[in-house]
Amino acid sequence: MRPLVAHIDLSAIRHNYDLAKRCAPGREAFAVVKANAYGHGVREVVTSLHDAADGFAVASLEEAAEVRALHGTARVLLLEGCFEPSECRVAAQLRLDVAVQGEEQAVALLASELPGPLNVWLKLDSGMHRLGFDAVALRAVFGRLRAAPQVAELNLMSHFACADERGHSLNEDQLECFLGLLDLDFDRRSLANSAAVLTIPAAHMDWIRPGIMLYGASPFADLGAAELGLRPAMSLRAQIIAVREVAVGESVGYGASWVAERPSRIGTVSCGYADGYPRHAPSGTPVLVNGQRVPLAGRVSMDMLAVDLTDLPDAAVGAAVELWGAELPIDEVAAHAGTIGYELLTKVTARVPRRYSA
Repeated sequence: MRPLVAHIDLSAIRHNYDLAKRCAPGREAFAVVKANAYGHGVREVVTSLHDAADGFAVASLEEAAEVRALHGTARVLLLEGCFEPSECRVAAQLRLDVAVQGEEQAVALLASELPGPLNVWLKLDSGMHRLGFDAVALRAVFGRLRAAPQVAELNLMSHFACADERGHSLNEDQLECFLGLLDLDFDRRSLANSAAVLTIPAAHMDWIRPGIMLYGASPFADLGAAELGLRPAMSLRAQIIAVREVAVGESVGYGASWVAERPSRIGTVSCGYADGYPRHAPSGTPVLVNGQRVPLAGRVSMDMLAVDLTDLPDAAVGAAVELWGAELPIDEVAAHAGTIGYELLTKVTARVPRRYSA
């Protein structure tokens, strides 16, 4: 078997969910498990949180159906709503909570004959300008939905654009916009994503929506997961599968972009961009070999990458490699690659086996 495995610590995910709940005492929490639970395996994550989570949040009807099959009673929130009118009936059959984020979705819902009413979350565009009604339009649609037989609970939700930037002026503007609608008789309200759960108590409302924090990565550039009390859930582990002696002036990898400036030992690692490691990660990106940091050397290949073992003379074929995880924060690797931990986690491909610990 090719030596590459994503080890998933389910106890870390439960710890991180509990931390989210402790940050917002008395509130309920949708565990966000879209995109295959951010690459961690939705079946295993939902099963692990079965008795702890108040609800789950997903991006598509297909994801919602999978979660409902795993948990018959939890609330399951369809974050982007129904994309076709026929999906409203399916959503009602699955007993979903459904976002309504535009006039087209509102019209489709009101025209639907459903087996039972839906819990509806009206989406406010409070300043992100991606989805949702502006405040005036939301007030207009509120009355139509409040009186509709297709609607059980009528709730309010929105999403921060810059909660990961503490002190950003837009955070206060969006919170003020959201609070400006609380004179309407909503049953439940939800605004806080992971960053807001951790740092904006005024945004906690009735339901919080922890996402990236569940998986032990930080939403902040200036605050690490450990500082926030989060435990990383995924450790991507490989091995050294070859070692080469490279003379001064010789290059390594595609494009010959890394050239030895000293006599060097180069280790080849069993992980590449087809596994989800970022191809654009530059030389110097940290990798752990036998628990010691070494730098990436040269361009990442489809199935392999190279590291400079010159300062680690005892590392040989079979040496343990951690690309990110319990000992090497994924946010640090992501920063070197010019991206965020969310992208790295969700791009770990299906060919990488997942191994779970409870």
